Amino acid sequence: MARQIADIPAAALARFREGSVIPAHPLALTAARTLDEMRQKALSRYYVDAGAGGLAVGVHTTQFEIRDVGLYEPVLRLAAEAATGWSNDTLFMIAGVAGRTDQAVAEAQTAASLDYHAVLLSLAAFQGASEDEIIAHCQRISQEMPLVGFYLQPAVGGVLLPFSFWRRFAEIDNVVGIKMAPFNRYRTLDVVRGVVGAGAEDRVTLYTGNDDNILLDLVTPWRLVRDGAPVDVRIKGGLLGHWSVWVNSVTGLLGRAHAAVAADRVDQEFLALAGQITDCNAAFFDVANDFRGCIAGMHEVLRRQGVLEGIWCLDPEEGLSPGQAAEIDRVCEAYPHLNDDVFVADNLERWLTP
Repeated sequence: MARQIADIPAAALARFREGSVIPAHPLALTAARTLDEMRQKALSRYYVDAGAGGLAVGVHTTQFEIRDVGLYEPVLRLAAEAATGWSNDTLFMIAGVAGRTDQAVAEAQTAASLDYHAVLLSLAAFQGASEDEIIAHCQRISQEMPLVGFYLQPAVGGVLLPFSFWRRFAEIDNVVGIKMAPFNRYRTLDVVRGVVGAGAEDRVTLYTGNDDNILLDLVTPWRLVRDGAPVDVRIKGGLLGHWSVWVNSVTGLLGRAHAAVAADRVDQEFLALAGQITDCNAAFFDVANDFRGCIAGMHEVLRRQGVLEGIWCLDPEEGLSPGQAAEIDRVCEAYPHLNDDVFVADNLERWLTP
């Protein structure tokens, strides 16, 4: 059944609009690279208890290869069941959809059948396509589900998308938000300009996916001009692979960002934390090796906490890069105030309960 923004439960939509922590949900595997259902549920329970306002499942951090091994629907179903069965709050549930139009439509229909609220639209399959072709694809998927746009950085398969694309995308009525993750200030600005150019800033909620600039994105006033008048836009929350770890700490940081914006004052300590978080991300996301170990790096943090049993990915060739474990050691030692190790240790046994 086709879904519109008006069909999203009011409580879930309000959490999304006000700005939430939305972890990009990893995939828990056994040593045999089969789905570890117990730990997959534990991850979802962890995020709920840590204060996440939603979950993004079937996205890059979940590994796009789940589609090749028949895990797309089971993984989406597990997260939906774990989230609704563990919390009385209504989380904003986002399903990643990928591929060309037929595949993306089928995935959006699967998400709708599982009561997800929106789909995060990967456009990686449209390398070399025209802007008109990509917009037609987005319009077709919007007939099935509300859309969250996704500017994925080209280093991991994203498509370069100019201001003109984002203006046309924001004009689609069933677009509820955009996740900006080009890891590039100019391209991030293209998205913000596009939303303002479409006059859609009240309908399209902006989320940062710029793992290299998380806190600064959340406190930056984006003041643009439309028809000679200033238009102020804010990035309200984060939908990030980086926010799949240390989530109880992250929710506190988002609260501090919102408070700083409300008070119109960003203190120096907060700005210092922004740099420390970027340093952590460089280790977790394996910047030194062009992000090759980005998923395994997040797995490693969760493994050290006991949430995951190992760092296995569906691709046997995907793992930590040489030197990456030492870099993770370094940032964990340097910034202990950023982790949530005690919170996880206090709750892990409960999350792992069948």
